[in-house]
Amino acid sequence: MSAYIAPSQIAERQLAYFEGKHVLVAGEAEDLFPVELAKHCESVSVFTSNYSYYRQLEGCSTIQRFYGAEFTEETKADLVMLYWPKAKAEAEYLLAMLFAKLGKEIEIVVVGENRSGVKSIEKMFAPYGKVVKYDSARRCSFYWGQCFEQPQSFNLQDWFKTYTVNIGEQSLTVKSLPGVFSHGEFDVGSQLLLDTLPKLKGKVLDFGCGAGVLGAVMASRNPDIELEMCDISAFAVASSQATLEANGLTGKVFASDVYSDTAQDYQFIISNPPFHSGLDTSYSATETLLAQAPKHLKHAGELFIVANSFLKYIPIIEQSFGKCATLNKTTKFAIYHANK
Repeated sequence: MSAYIAPSQIAERQLAYFEGKHVLVAGEAEDLFPVELAKHCESVSVFTSNYSYYRQLEGCSTIQRFYGAEFTEETKADLVMLYWPKAKAEAEYLLAMLFAKLGKEIEIVVVGENRSGVKSIEKMFAPYGKVVKYDSARRCSFYWGQCFEQPQSFNLQDWFKTYTVNIGEQSLTVKSLPGVFSHGEFDVGSQLLLDTLPKLKGKVLDFGCGAGVLGAVMASRNPDIELEMCDISAFAVASSQATLEANGLTGKVFASDVYSDTAQDYQFIISNPPFHSGLDTSYSATETLLAQAPKHLKHAGELFIVANSFLKYIPIIEQSFGKCATLNKTTKFAIYHANK
């Protein structure tokens, strides 16, 4: 059984495309195929918006790694290898950003699962040049293309979707980049969580902050809190920072792979936790969040989370805290609370 995800396996069949190239890997990469690739081409750099993947590549000395919402490094790259992301808007963003940076004549390889909509690249690539499918296997497709048109200049600010949410008496401006949770709309579960929260004080962590709606509302309702917000996604970190700024609020926003970069003295940990990883559903990050929460809370610190009612989080919370209360419930969502 290959250690590589299916899109990497199809790329592995086509190594001739990469020979002699300086390759920049971007998109939904999640395995160590770039390390293998480095044996077959001149150089490999990986640009990722996923902090967990960035950390996974630590110590891989044959490749360069970069984390962020925008690739700003100097590079010799002459071929982009794009792992098709789950959000089509994110693919459009990555193409516009990378080609503006790398210019005309750049080659591209696109790999992705067919169910992820990778076929969209055929139409999406038209403003840049031509892209053709050369292989398909393991329900994945492999495309190769080249940019013949001069790409338009890229400005990150143009890619924020700005919208207003009304929460009670309050009107909030939200700024969101493509691929970020709550991109363009306010989530019903987050609303239920906000309706249930008590008055907050001390140091508060908004875990999995997305576009920053929860953190911004908590900061405006509780101006004296010390707000911290974290997410694994560089697009979410940039969106949350922009949302705080748009509303004249302050908070520390940073990347963290579950608790990798957080503090250990929170009065409150509050989360609408994500449960999607790539195209598949994954609960492991949330389970770690719940199981290790007591280590990151002060004495008498509190955890509040909103979750789909069908998720079996109560036993995990009970195991780590000794007890778990359900404070609010609808047909779809439940609010769980625990004290250290």
